[in-house]
Amino acid sequence: MSPVAELPTRRLALRPPRLAEAPALFAFLGDAAAMRHTHADASLRECRRRIAAHERRRRLDGVAPWTIRLREEGRIIGWGGLYQDPFEPGWGIELGYFFAPAAWGQGYASELALACTHLADTALGLPLLTAFAHPENAGSRRVLEKAGFVAERFLPEMQRILYRRPRPG
Repeated sequence: MSPVAELPTRRLALRPPRLAEAPALFAFLGDAAAMRHTHADASLRECRRRIAAHERRRRLDGVAPWTIRLREEGRIIGWGGLYQDPFEPGWGIELGYFFAPAAWGQGYASELALACTHLADTALGLPLLTAFAHPENAGSRRVLEKAGFVAERFLPEMQRILYRRPRPG
């Protein structure tokens, strides 16, 4: 699969991250309170390693998380998209998203999820997507359900609910 470089949405600009963006991404990816339902990077160095590992996967799989910017302002508000997780392999192509707290509750995750599922169904022709959500993260669970994902089972070893979304039709 050839790499998906950019994906614009109505309000968002989705582009592969650059290492120079790591400090802006670390501002929320390293914030333990903001990332309480998932993994928080312990240092800027760890955040850079995470970005680099995902970018290596982009070259292999064609997909990896994008830096999420507001189209009008250009401000970084998140990181996410479709990816094969280099740190938790074996689940196939996943949808994941991580947003700065100031961006929560404004529909950006839903906008990203719908753009990603459309891309997966049309340009990529992926037969199945997976996603994970912490049971207490009601907002993320709603985003996944609106995007057509169905909760499959709770994974106690990950403390997450596994969601799956087969390609429609």
